[in-house]
Amino acid sequence: MASSTNSFLRTQRKSELLELAESVGLKETDGLKKSDLEVALDYFLAEKQHTHGSNPRVAPYYQSRARAIGSPVKKEAPLPIEPRKRRGTSKAVTQALTAVPAVEATLAQTDEESEAASTTALTPAHDLSLTERLPLPASPADVARVVDQGTVALRERVTTLYKDSGFTEASYNTRDALSTVTSILFCINAFEVYHLRKEVLTDRYAFTIPSIGLLGTPDYPVEVPDMFLLLSNSFWNPVLLWTFTSIIIPAFFGFYFNLSAARQNDARRRANGYDFVIDPLIFSIAKGVITYIVYQQGVTLGGWVDPTSVARINSAIYGGWKGVLTGTFISGVASFYDAVLRN
Repeated sequence: MASSTNSFLRTQRKSELLELAESVGLKETDGLKKSDLEVALDYFLAEKQHTHGSNPRVAPYYQSRARAIGSPVKKEAPLPIEPRKRRGTSKAVTQALTAVPAVEATLAQTDEESEAASTTALTPAHDLSLTERLPLPASPADVARVVDQGTVALRERVTTLYKDSGFTEASYNTRDALSTVTSILFCINAFEVYHLRKEVLTDRYAFTIPSIGLLGTPDYPVEVPDMFLLLSNSFWNPVLLWTFTSIIIPAFFGFYFNLSAARQNDARRRANGYDFVIDPLIFSIAKGVITYIVYQQGVTLGGWVDPTSVARINSAIYGGWKGVLTGTFISGVASFYDAVLRN
């Protein structure tokens, strides 16, 4: 129906049509679609030309109407016609159809009106309205953009959580604490103590954690070190022997044969006092030598060394005396490398 309405009305927005209807006195326009409103105004203004012909607000309508008709035609007496009942037509449109003059049925539609009517059926506005109502699928570019946005948001969220957790600061602090020769020596000795403990403080059965059927776990026997061995010679003899050969004697040589302390000038020594630093390189060399003499050659140092304790330590420490020499080699190389970096 919109294709047969006046071309002026088709170019107006719905809000402008409503204002026009209000200015000319057309009632009952609430709820009308734009196409129905165009039809109602067309028939109403055609009937009321003698009333609104001089109204400048609707002058463009009558000019467009005159161009469409071709030339003014004298109006004849209106003939009553029966309005057709159409589904979806409002009461205002029906009243306008009832009042249409019969002369409109006799007007010759010119080629210009025919062309306008054929092009109006598929106007860009109608096509755009129809396109907006159709559920179009997302293009690959839209999908890729959504995925990229989600990836960026997830990466930013993970980065924020990582920074807030403090893991970076803790990892750097741990690295600084372990990046010293002293830390390397401590780790090597702690590794030896871990294996020696199983020999001098053997584990004893304490209790059993019952199985959990829901989790499918079996019975788990719990063993703890036998602390009563602390009162026996079987604990103290190997522990004291290892302490002297791995810590006390190497520390003695590392303190008195201290190459790093000899490099300090007298002015610094007077300002800061004596530097009680154990040379880690001399410590490693002394530990390697005493380990080879006692644990491989079997030297008892005048009867002070118990061969039984030597055998127990050799069997307990990972790799025996060879494992201890490997640890001294590692700490010695680390000490030499640290001295090179310092100088």
